[in-house]
Amino acid sequence: MRLLLTAAAIITLVPAALAADVKYQVRDTADLVAVCDTSTRAPDITTALAFCHGFLTGSVHFYYAGVPESSRFACAPDPAPSRSDVMNAFVKWAKASPQYMSDPAVESLFRYLAETYPCP
Repeated sequence: MRLLLTAAAIITLVPAALAADVKYQVRDTADLVAVCDTSTRAPDITTALAFCHGFLTGSVHFYYAGVPESSRFACAPDPAPSRSDVMNAFVKWAKASPQYMSDPAVESLFRYLAETYPCP
């Protein structure tokens, strides 16, 4: 049921996102890193970081909604790290793993999460 509600929300929001002036496009890992690693002096820092946090959080929540706990390969520790800590660590990991920069961003994100937060 949760997966259906998430899919319905995505289907509802996609047309609005396509109609809006799209500033950030995440075609691959390099694109996501560029948005998440926005300079603190950039005029759009707030928007970029909100986009990055939304992308990361949405990806993880979609994964948790669609994958049963017994089948997960990445699990949040307790206590969970902050979104900013995960974002910064992901950017650092991605920069140290340039072979993944042309991969889909979600694949690299979950590669990072599986390496950093494997399930017990």
